[in-house]
Amino acid sequence: MVLTMSRLTITLPPELHRALKAAAAKRGTTIGQLVQESVESYGIKPERDAAELVAAARAHAAMDTEAAESLAIGETREARRR
Repeated sequence: MVLTMSRLTITLPPELHRALKAAAAKRGTTIGQLVQESVESYGIKPERDAAELVAAARAHAAMDTEAAESLAIGETREARRR
C-alpha cells in the first residue's frame, strides 16, 4: 500500500522556526515528523480512528453507542487539555 501525504504551508516567526528546526535536529527527525507527532499528541485523529476508538470502548465496557461516544469525547477533551 502506498501512503500519500498532504503538504501544508505554515507561517511562523523566525525565532520559533529556528527553535522547531533545532528541536527536530536534536531528536534526529524532520520538522514535518515533529509537527505530525505534536498534532497526534494533541489528540487530533482522523474520523476513522475515532470510530474505531468508540467501537473498542463499547466492546470493552459493554456500553451503548451514546455512552461510548460520550466517553470518547470526554477522553479526547481531557487529552487535549494536557
